Order: sequence, then C-alpha cells, then structure tokens
Amino acid sequence: QTSEEILHHLQNIVDFGKHVMKQFFGENYVHHGEIIQLPLDFVRQLCLKIQPERPESRCDKDMDTLSGYAMCLPNLTRLQPYRFVEHRPILCIEIKPKCGFIPFSSHVSQEIKHKVCRYCMHQHLKVANGKWKRPSKYCPLDLFSGNKQRMHFALKSLLQEAQNNLKIFKNGELIYGCKDDQDCLSDWNELARHLKPFFFPSNGLVSGPHSTRTIVKELVHVITTALLSSTEACRAGDMKTVPLSQGRSYCEASAFNKELARNGKHKLESSGLPRGCLLYKTLQAQMLDMLDIEGLYPLYSRVEQYLEEFPEEQSTLQIDGPYNEAFYEKLLDLSTEDDGTVAFALTKVQQYRIAMTAKDCSIMIALSPCLQDECSEQRPVVLTSKSRFIFSVSVLDLDLKPYNSIPHQYKLDGKIVNYYLKNVQAKDDPVMSGLFKENEDCTLVLHKV
Repeated sequence: QTSEEILHHLQNIVDFGKHVMKQFFGENYVHHGEIIQLPLDFVRQLCLKIQPERPESRCDKDMDTLSGYAMCLPNLTRLQPYRFVEHRPILCIEIKPKCGFIPFSSHVSQEIKHKVCRYCMHQHLKVANGKWKRPSKYCPLDLFSGNKQRMHFALKSLLQEAQNNLKIFKNGELIYGCKDDQDCLSDWNELARHLKPFFFPSNGLVSGPHSTRTIVKELVHVITTALLSSTEACRAGDMKTVPLSQGRSYCEASAFNKELARNGKHKLESSGLPRGCLLYKTLQAQMLDMLDIEGLYPLYSRVEQYLEEFPEEQSTLQIDGPYNEAFYEKLLDLSTEDDGTVAFALTKVQQYRIAMTAKDCSIMIALSPCLQDECSEQRPVVLTSKSRFIFSVSVLDLDLKPYNSIPHQYKLDGKIVNYYLKNVQAKDDPVMSGLFKENEDCTLVLHKV
C-alpha cells in the first residue's frame, strides 16, 4: 500500500471510532486515538526492538515501517482519563466477552443454534484443531445475564481457563493469561500473591488454605461491580434498542446451567443488565446481527452481484467508508422486512459488521487503590472487604470487521455447527449417536402390541 492509502485506512479507523462506535458505547468508554507522523528511522528501530516480545502467532504480520503514519492511543492498562498520582499501583483486567446472545433469527437452519451459543460450540472445534488443550467452562450468556451468581461463575471459569479471553496486568505488565495460543495452566496461587497487596494491604489479614480462594473471590466481586456500573448517563444516540427478550437468555451447554440441572433446578434467573453499563451497550450492538449469518449471506451476495455490475458504486455505497454521521444514521433502521432492494441488503450487511466488531471487542477495567479521603465524588469507586478502588472501564479493538470476511464467517459457522452436532451432541444423545454410526448392521425386531 502507498503512504496515502495507509493514511486513508488509519483515518477510517479513527472516524469509525469517533462517529460510529462512540454512538453505541458512549463517550467515556471509547478512545478513538489520533493519527501522527513518525520519523522512519524511529519506526524501524521500534520494529526491531519489539519483535522479540511479540507473540509467535503475530510474527507473520509485518509492522508498517514505510509510510511514517501511526495511530496514537492511550494506554488502557492505566486509569482513563488519567488524573491520578503516577506512583500509585494499578491493576487492569482485560476481558474479551464474545457474543452474549443466542440467535433468534428465523433464518437459522439448525435447531441447535437456538439452544447452544456460538462460543460454547466453537470451543470444541478449537480443541479438535489443537488451538487449545481443553474447552473452557466460560459461557458469554452467563456473563451478560446480569445475574451476579452466573457472572461470578463465568469470571471464575475465565480465570481457570483464560485462553485469549482474559488477561491481568499489574502496572502495565502482563501477570496472568495466555501470551500465545498454547496450553497455559492457570496458577491461582501466583495470581493471589500479586493481588494480595491490592485487596488486603496489611500483612496477616489473610492466611491459611483459603487465602487464594478469598483473594480470587474479591477480584471477581470487583470485576462484576465494575462491569455492572455506569460511568455516564445512558446514551446510545437515536438508536432504538433491540429487545433483549428475543431468544433465550441461557445456553444449554453452559456448565452453570448443567450444574443447576444436576441439582434438580431447571429455571435460570436472569437479572438483566443496567441500561447504562458497558455490557448492556455491547450486547445491544451485538444484537444488530438480527438475521444471523445464514440470513445475512444471501443479502451479502445481492450486494456483491450489484457491485459486479456497477463497480463504480463501491464508494457511493460506503463499503469502505467514509464512516461519518450519514453512515451511522443508516444503521438505525432495525426493520427486517426484505423489500428486495440493494439498499436494504447493504444496511443489514453494515449492521452485521458492527455486530461482529462488538462481538470481538475487549473490555479493560483499570483499578487503583485509594484512601477514603482521596476518593472524590467525580470518580466511580468500588469497595471490597478491606480496600476501595477508583476505576475506569474502556473498550478497545473496535476496528470495523472487513466486508470481505463475510464468506469466511458463513463457512466457519457451518463448520462449528456441523462439528458440534456430529462430535458433541451425538455423544450426549444416544439416538443421534446411532444415526452417525456408519456401516453398522442393524436388526429390526417387531413386537406385537
């Protein structure tokens, strides 16, 4: 790419954050950054310096050392906005929550998608492909439920099997979570050693066999409180919300749900999310995927066919920007009645891209201990049994998902569902299991009735 093309690409990222995602998530949560120019020699030296620190899975992606343009973004492992003493220790938890709802679209062809969430199904395919050694017990629907019991279970599951969905930083340095796609055994005792000064500042307050469990419990409480908090008045532009009642509020594969069933309980209480909290806003943006990829793919094909006939319309349709207020306004049409037009198809495609971005974003919770007389009313505070923290919640990884990734998503969806049906559900269901056994002699026995 030329320097001009890279500048244009970076400008699109900034504009998308500023004019679109800020409308969905709110002013306090989104930090869109700015474009700066850097001396090429500095960029080359930087590239050499950071290369040994990069995860192996990222080393096939080259850093741009030729254009001289870069994005300047705040360090979200620090408090945002940063108005606190530099020497104060800071803890930061990064969570990639993934998709928090079950598809409610009538276009879904396999009934299992109305019962088991995408994340729980995908876990089995990832383990089979060697990406992870074990499936995680984490289910996004538990985290997005707003029910504290379910949220605590989800967060403990993430702490047990972090994969790339949870990381913890102390003073900006990674102290917990996978650095790469590998078998990372979670050491809670080591984590507790890092966290004890934050939650139990005086020595001797926590000791004995329960200290690690107590510290993890405090951490989970703090994360839950921060996620359910609202650091600004609820504002989602002019967007009408997608009803959360559409689709079920729990996943049949959730370990929490299975535990309930084992104990003879079948009803999951769903407390719901406060409208101003970041989880609620994230879920609303995710639910712009109203048709599921199965209902969306034919509309994508309609747009593609139109662009084959009229390639000069690419810029008019704003496929690749500009991401301005006009682009955002078109996203507010939540109708699902297909009138056969390219305009309808394009709106649904763009909404799907926003939803995919929200499904893959990360939430950063930065915490810093403060004394009672230091905590001002302007900053949100979370209390634990022995400490108090000021905190900030931010969202990152908000680059718009590429338009041309939709065919890949369609194929991947089919692979995830088919693998789950044949290798997981079939084992759980003896009737299904029999259907998938091939070349097996069967005898039909008839009894008089």
